[in-house]
Amino acid sequence: MGFFTKQLGIDLGTANTLVFIPRKGVVLNEPSVVAISVLNHRVLAVGDEAKEMIGRTPDSIIAYRPLRDGVIADYRVTEAMLRYFIGKALPGMRIFKPEVMVSAPAGVTSTERRAVVEAALKAGAKNAYVVKEPILAAIGAGIPIQEARGHMVVDIGGGTTDAAVISLGGIVSATSAKVAGNKIDQAIADYIKERFNLAIGDRTAEDLKISIGSAVPLKEELSTIVKGRDYLTGLPRSTEIKTNEIVEAIKEPMGEIIKAIKLVLQDTPPELAADITTTGIMVTGGGALLRNIDELIYRATGVPAHIAEEPLLCVARGTGKALEHLETYKKSIMTKR
Repeated sequence: MGFFTKQLGIDLGTANTLVFIPRKGVVLNEPSVVAISVLNHRVLAVGDEAKEMIGRTPDSIIAYRPLRDGVIADYRVTEAMLRYFIGKALPGMRIFKPEVMVSAPAGVTSTERRAVVEAALKAGAKNAYVVKEPILAAIGAGIPIQEARGHMVVDIGGGTTDAAVISLGGIVSATSAKVAGNKIDQAIADYIKERFNLAIGDRTAEDLKISIGSAVPLKEELSTIVKGRDYLTGLPRSTEIKTNEIVEAIKEPMGEIIKAIKLVLQDTPPELAADITTTGIMVTGGGALLRNIDELIYRATGVPAHIAEEPLLCVARGTGKALEHLETYKKSIMTKR
């Protein structure tokens, strides 16, 4: 293995972190959560183990998400998290330090970018590159980003929605909105509180979104029973909820996502805008899994939208492809420091 530098791509997300190894695929997919002891600020657990602790920890342990809205909120904790993920994906990397590529939201500042590079180097990387998420999502979705044609990608994650128009390997116009999966779940929980006087947790809200949610109203609605705690009596209670109620509940965050998409389209040079009406908008990230999100985007913009294959893996797969073809992509994505 001596000649080959080991390579590792990391999709550092607000909700989940995926680690990708070229020619192997996604080797790890765990929640971006760290459990910390209040007493001595030691990191007790990372990822799956730490997520189990959320909402169930004694006062002496806090489960903490070091990335808020896709941005590093706590540098030290992020470094601990990166070290854990790199070490778990590449045991025995003390001998060969890997080259690491990390994804960052389109709106990342140079300071934040430097923080990610520092964290990766401290966590054991030989070299670290930070690449903007929409570029990686596009590469992972199989979009030929090097062409002199306009391509648009909308990556709806947990904390942020990144919309970008890409041509000749670079971002022509982009925006990052702090509205994505988490805000959608929150909207569902709020709606159920107001409408049914029922308190539900984030997980339940997310389950509802996945099981019966839709971006546009359905003629044939799906329905499910939601269980929660009654606000008045404080006791457990369940009620039936249908798809179009979820549509109603998430109207506002969906509107914000559409606004971000329109903003980028309005900011796009006419030649490229013409390309996009032909090539369409590629939707990636977990949000792409919401029923009829493509239909909502098409109705709002008049531009056809396509859901990427395995949208959750696009960014991670993009890091892998970019690492394998570093030379090709060097110009368009590299800023080493």
